[in-house]
Amino acid sequence: MSFRGDAHKLYLKLRSIYKKDKSLKHIKELNEIQEIRIFYKSIDTYTLKLIYYRMLKEKNGSGIVPIFVTAIPWFLFLFTQQLQDFLFQNGSLLWIIFSILYVLALTISVIIHLREKAWAALHIQIIQDIIIERNRQIFFDM
Repeated sequence: MSFRGDAHKLYLKLRSIYKKDKSLKHIKELNEIQEIRIFYKSIDTYTLKLIYYRMLKEKNGSGIVPIFVTAIPWFLFLFTQQLQDFLFQNGSLLWIIFSILYVLALTISVIIHLREKAWAALHIQIIQDIIIERNRQIFFDM
């Protein structure tokens, strides 16, 4: 088990498979990227650039998650006394449930946000590579 992240886990998986049969063509993660690349290659350059711009927006957009992460604590701060009275009334354990749900919601939201940014970065890089390849091809065809 590795705690180094998804990139290192993929490397370990690839290395393990490569040692066994010297072929990486049937790896699900690589096939998924290949399918994305093939799809983008089938699109004309102008439309591909529009998609690229949209992906940049998605990757760099502030989105709801950062707003959620920063705004909710401030909102709760406005009702600190009332919230404390409600959560801690008569030795109630509501504060534990509230805390767990709150931290869980924040954690899931941040993970989803970061995964979406990572996918957007992947799509952006694939599109950039295709556009660069096409520009080189035009240059060498002259």
